[in-house]
Amino acid sequence: MYTTAAAFLKAIVDAGITHVFVNWGNDHPAFLEELERQRVANGGKTSLEVMTSPSEFVALTAAHGFAAVTGKPAAVIVHVDVGTQALAGAVHNADRGHAPVLIFSGASPFSAHGELKGSKNEWPMWPQDVPDQAAIVRQYMRFTAQVQSGKAVAKTVLRALQFAKSEPKGPVYLWARREVMEEELDESVLTTAPDPRKWPAIAPRGLTPEVARTIAQAILNAKSPLIVTANAGRNLRAVEELQQLVTDHAIAVYASCPFALNLPYSHPCLIGSSFDGKVPPLATSDVVLVLEADVPWMEPSARELSGDARVFLVATDPLQKTYGYSHIDAEIISEADPETALQQIRASLVELTSQTNDAVKAKRSGDINQRLQKVKALHDQWMQSLAVVEASLAPDGITSTAPHILGSLREVVRAQTSSNGAKVLWLNEGVSKCPDTWDHIKPEIPGSMLMSGGSCLGWGLGAAIGAYLGGEITNKGYELIVSVVGDGDYLFGQPSTVYWMARRYETPFLTIILNNGGWASPRLSMLGIYPSGHGSKVSGRQLTVGFGPEPPDYPQIAAAAGGAWGKRVELASELRDVLTEAVKVVLHEKRCAVVDCKVESI
Repeated sequence: MYTTAAAFLKAIVDAGITHVFVNWGNDHPAFLEELERQRVANGGKTSLEVMTSPSEFVALTAAHGFAAVTGKPAAVIVHVDVGTQALAGAVHNADRGHAPVLIFSGASPFSAHGELKGSKNEWPMWPQDVPDQAAIVRQYMRFTAQVQSGKAVAKTVLRALQFAKSEPKGPVYLWARREVMEEELDESVLTTAPDPRKWPAIAPRGLTPEVARTIAQAILNAKSPLIVTANAGRNLRAVEELQQLVTDHAIAVYASCPFALNLPYSHPCLIGSSFDGKVPPLATSDVVLVLEADVPWMEPSARELSGDARVFLVATDPLQKTYGYSHIDAEIISEADPETALQQIRASLVELTSQTNDAVKAKRSGDINQRLQKVKALHDQWMQSLAVVEASLAPDGITSTAPHILGSLREVVRAQTSSNGAKVLWLNEGVSKCPDTWDHIKPEIPGSMLMSGGSCLGWGLGAAIGAYLGGEITNKGYELIVSVVGDGDYLFGQPSTVYWMARRYETPFLTIILNNGGWASPRLSMLGIYPSGHGSKVSGRQLTVGFGPEPPDYPQIAAAAGGAWGKRVELASELRDVLTEAVKVVLHEKRCAVVDCKVESI
């Protein structure tokens, strides 16, 4: 016997999904029965890797990490309205982070007197029956739909995945009543399902020839061009294109609120990175290309632009259609894939340059060499400033700072891995220390540092599980996965669920907690409005953003839930030895390690 649940699972497998993160409920009998039927028929194996998650939030976070590493969708199955709500802020992150994830939720039965197989027969099915379940998540989804019949479920799945995989990529949500998933089907429904190859994602969009030529001409005429980017690096091939363009034409690059690595930190054209909306080089730039940047700058920085500076905006979703407000003044705004757009701009530059005489070409070559020296000097100055703060301790002389911890971590990881750190994946959720994590880990390999793309905290732990699984399925060869989080962020991540899953599914990773004793971000937000107010003079505990006087024993949470190794570091003098031991535990014992690093308290 086959059911709609069987047809659904077959449809997602045929579409290339390999992993499903699940939190089962009373709406899923047909799924559980079908998976057991597969085990009986296939020697204990199922067509999908089924990952049980005691938390829906962690399930979606893990699926997000998987999708970020592989570039391919993962699936999540949750339970009616309550399970959908328990996805919580992970939905926001999947949306803002452009994560292609297929979310399926069952729904309470619509019949109540045994009219159909799957009718209501348990008391929770009455309060769980809500008027518009999909409304819980609809504004964050690329597509939502109700599965109406098993005979059409494959087409519904394929249409949803087209949205998930087309730019701007993102999550999709399908749901179905229990009776529908229990619908009995003839085997022919499964064997005659549509061919997923005929349901491709939308091909990447490009610039019009006129726009590509206009941007290229502006770059040729510029004295001080600048590219401001954040997320072009989600497409690893776009990094190669960007690197070639800025190398050939000595264009400065500034990363504003980056969620992906857009240029290696050693590249001489990368002159800065920040999350504060300040972009200092705007003041001296005459041509600015904003490339896939959600928040390229904030208003005070915009006022630094000279009146005759030319600004061009290129992104997969330049109007930010799901944002309440988003705007920068620009001469041209174009909806285009960054990789394709960069290819077109480079081709136009080659064409325009070929049309000039030898004297003009020689002068331009000299100008580029001079500009490269200026840009490289800015890069070197930035690197030197980072080295200075990395070498410094807190004012008490014994407590580490975040830059000191991260710089030490970078060197320990390089020393302990055979690839010298080249095959290490970093997950950055340092929150208020997120900029420090970029600047002091100094990633080099495209795709080697990931962020959620959103602002809901708790992503960094569960994402490590999905990232580990994604690395295995795509043969990335990661030696080590490191998640950098804050102490408040660690608790948001639901560590008891995460480390239980990590042990069960053998996905060991290293967690570094930058422990400042609470939530620094709310305090910093307050200081931004009331820099000299009453709150500026009191402790984090007094403000109710601190976790003192006795903070939780964070490593022991992981030890109790998943057998993790852990230690707390309070003195800078102990830091390197503990980090070295932690890395060895993950590499050689194949279990999680948690290092709780004390920094200055809020």
